Amino acid sequence: MNIIALSKRLYSPPFSGYRSLHGGINDALSKTVFSGPILGRSVHHLRKAGRFVVPRVLFVSRNLSTNVSSSKQPAFLRWYLRKVESHPFITKSVTTSLIYMAADLTSQMITMKPSGSYDLIRTARMASFGLIFLGPSQHLWFSYLSRILPKRDVLTTVKKIMMGQALFGPFSNTVFYSYNAALQGENSEEILARLKRDLLPTLKNGLLYWPVCDFVTFKYVPVHLQPLMNSSCAYIWTIYLTYMANQTKADS
Repeated sequence: MNIIALSKRLYSPPFSGYRSLHGGINDALSKTVFSGPILGRSVHHLRKAGRFVVPRVLFVSRNLSTNVSSSKQPAFLRWYLRKVESHPFITKSVTTSLIYMAADLTSQMITMKPSGSYDLIRTARMASFGLIFLGPSQHLWFSYLSRILPKRDVLTTVKKIMMGQALFGPFSNTVFYSYNAALQGENSEEILARLKRDLLPTLKNGLLYWPVCDFVTFKYVPVHLQPLMNSSCAYIWTIYLTYMANQTKADS
């Protein structure tokens, strides 16, 4: 029996009033229309036939719930998420730069002597590293991982963590130390000596910190927000990293 014939039967006796008719059509819809494979087409035909008015809330409930949940977010967060969607590259780069700047100021505040003052040039070096290198590289790295390993199961997450520790971590830390040392005026021999002294301890300490952060990031955070999560975790890490990067020169 097709849906038009069913609606005509429901519209004819023994239903004698609006309440009975309304209840009969609702029962029939719940059993026939919503269980059939052609929901949208059947509802369209019934509306066209003029038999009843389709409750539009059925079609907009998903969008309504999304809009309601979105409206509960702070205005700044909604603005930021729109920027991540429309300009992901520059938004993530600026975000990483600000986090590195804040981390360096915190590091200086912790280690500063009572008579000392902030080294704003040092802070500018850290901020520029986040803007020029780390922000863009994180965007590309997380996008690449999501393409080659799209799943979110535990095994895939562990693979992403291992790739980060084996590839991205050593590369980004090497660039960080080299970039910072070069801006401080160190020559190639001094930079190599610094890497020999500082790089391996940094990577070892990173094994105690980053796998937990990476697991949460890869397992639960959407891809377009993973650089933000990673940079947020990097705030604590960068306090340590900027301290290491601004130690005295290593013996070449």
